[in-house]
Amino acid sequence: MASAAPAPPTPASPANLKRIVAASLIGTTIEWYDFFLYGSAAALVFNKLFFPDSDPLVGTLLSFLTYAVGFAARPIGALVFGHYGDRLGRKKLLVLSLLLMGGATFAIGLLPTHATIGSAAPVLLTVLRLVQGFALGGEWGGAVLLVSEHGDARRRGFWASWPQTGAPAGQLLATGVLSLLTAVLSESAFGSWGWRIPFLLSGVLVIVGLWIRLSVDESPVFKQALAQAEARKSTRAAEADAGAEKLPLVSVMRHHWRDVLVAMGARMAENISYYVITAFILVYATTSAGVSKQTALNAVLIASAVHFAVIPGWGALSDRIGRRPVYLLGAAGVGLWMFPFFSLIDTGGFGNLLLAVTVGLVLHGAMYAPQAAFFSEMFATRMRYSGASIGAQFASVAAGAPAPLIATALLDAYGSSTPIALYVISAAILTLIAVGVAKETRHRDLADVERSAGAEPTAARAADAHTV
Repeated sequence: MASAAPAPPTPASPANLKRIVAASLIGTTIEWYDFFLYGSAAALVFNKLFFPDSDPLVGTLLSFLTYAVGFAARPIGALVFGHYGDRLGRKKLLVLSLLLMGGATFAIGLLPTHATIGSAAPVLLTVLRLVQGFALGGEWGGAVLLVSEHGDARRRGFWASWPQTGAPAGQLLATGVLSLLTAVLSESAFGSWGWRIPFLLSGVLVIVGLWIRLSVDESPVFKQALAQAEARKSTRAAEADAGAEKLPLVSVMRHHWRDVLVAMGARMAENISYYVITAFILVYATTSAGVSKQTALNAVLIASAVHFAVIPGWGALSDRIGRRPVYLLGAAGVGLWMFPFFSLIDTGGFGNLLLAVTVGLVLHGAMYAPQAAFFSEMFATRMRYSGASIGAQFASVAAGAPAPLIATALLDAYGSSTPIALYVISAAILTLIAVGVAKETRHRDLADVERSAGAEPTAARAADAHTV
């Protein structure tokens, strides 16, 4: 009985798949809301509340430094959550990540400032930011895998792109709440207590997210992989493989190290451009272009709504023409857009600012939408959570973490947007190289547990050619 081959996984019914997509989307929206809320607050108020003795721009740099600390914890979260996610399942770890993120964000809303407890305030802020980063490091991989492994191969890019919309949805929610508060509150009221409201709202959002996430089933592909692993353990031949079962990270680095490097390279332009466009823009537009905080927030708010809308379209396109062509289009587009991006902002007009941010995020979406399916298809099931999370989150340390910090430092040193544009263009070139040397993955079968990254299952390819 124990050695019998488990039945192949059955794709989720349309109704069940939609519920799973909704659970992943709502959960990722809440987690990204928490994460982006910190970034917006770092640009707008944290420099005054937690680093009041510094020059305004230096205070912003220090504020963005605590922002970057969250990224430093993401690889640790990827390792821990990936390891246990590949052993225990996707669902359990997603629930834990949501609790950690929501708890840390709620605690930031209660945190005393420098005026109350002195230097302990930025220390506590940094610790809570570390918890946020740790949780988010495990969130992304589990959320996209839960959808990817439930859906059918023909439309995987489309369905897996929906958890990706959690990023612009979280940005939209965070920016919207901040924009509303800055509109109805005076600057002194917002700086005194109003900034706490969005962080405290996270407690309510987490309750909603947990209720939805607890209602979904574990991935059928993971269940099959677990059953096969248990079957192998019942035979003597499996003894040598026990180490790989217990340590998915070892398997990832042994069998998928090239895929990890590709994923890291693919993240460079996507991650750096996003944080320059959405976080650093709040500094640049208000200090160099003379735009008000409210105007800059409104531009990011509207552009994030467009970003949310286009991501599923890019995901669907990747199902038809492949992950690589769509990704390459986005990387090249973002690189080419950087000089027009800053030129439009420098005019100081709201329409030009909105155009700059919106086009930038639409091009970013061409990279971000296929990323979930692309990374999921690179790795075998028993190491997929670890592999996708490591590739995505280790890159964030070199990409998204220092992006606002580097951009602010370049602005301070040169007083010009040209070095910042060249910085993003350099990242785009790295991504073009990484994705350019990668293999196309849209035909791969996620249920093939033992497949190496370079294999291309004939049956899956033939079926896909017949249906697309």
